[in-house]
Amino acid sequence: MAETWTPLRLLSWTQGYFAQKGVDAPRLTAELLLAHALSCDRVRLYLDFDKPMAEADLAAFRELVRRRVEREPTAYLTRRKEFFGRPFQVDPRVLVPRPETELVLEAALAALPPGGQALDLGTGSGVLAISLALERPGAAVIATDVSPEALEVARENGARLGAAGVTFLAGDLYDPVPPGARFHVIVSNPPYVPRGELDTLPPEVRREPRLALDGGDDGLAISRRIVAGAPGRLHSGGALVLEMHESHEDALPSLCLQCGFARAEPRRDLAGRPRLVVAHVAGEPGPA
Repeated sequence: MAETWTPLRLLSWTQGYFAQKGVDAPRLTAELLLAHALSCDRVRLYLDFDKPMAEADLAAFRELVRRRVEREPTAYLTRRKEFFGRPFQVDPRVLVPRPETELVLEAALAALPPGGQALDLGTGSGVLAISLALERPGAAVIATDVSPEALEVARENGARLGAAGVTFLAGDLYDPVPPGARFHVIVSNPPYVPRGELDTLPPEVRREPRLALDGGDDGLAISRRIVAGAPGRLHSGGALVLEMHESHEDALPSLCLQCGFARAEPRRDLAGRPRLVVAHVAGEPGPA
């Protein structure tokens, strides 16, 4: 007699299998993949915990499990990642948003007045630019990216989430920004992994776009350009909020001061690791 697979039984088996294979968060990963295979939310899995699985759904889930064990990121398999409470589309064209980057968003929001102007450099999937626009209705946000493929994802996310306040521009960092444009906040999660560390990253991370990870020999190649160009594009008292590698806790604030910022403060994430720098140009923030 053929075995009957129910969601609860399937989750239990898959959790153990993922744990055996070294997959992070095995229970959560199993839930996310099964919910995706069944086109439902995770709550529905437990409401229908004893419902026999259709063979087609079971086959689809098994394929997702196989690909996850081969270290495809969960977000690429489900084509979805939550960021600041909103669902964003992600795929191999863009970096998978990290929860720690929400700290960058919070710091940027603190520096962005109602109706203000913000610039997101290297927007990727658009999580920072779109979240800024949705959290500060009336704000004008420009988002740039050198990758046409990433910008396509960002535009799709902006349209789907109703972020009408974001203008997406193709180009390298500041290049496509209109001359004379000034901002209350410039934000970026740039490539900051030192090149020598790229091959030591987890297999899932190595599947993400190298362009979004490779920060050059010391990890600061892109950050240097961002910092150098920021002071002249900020309003009085404006802020640069930049995600960083934990080894840059001293170097990046020092670089900001050398480039003309009045003050620069490194900040740590909830795990106590250096995560971002917030730098301000001189003056008091003016009206939007």
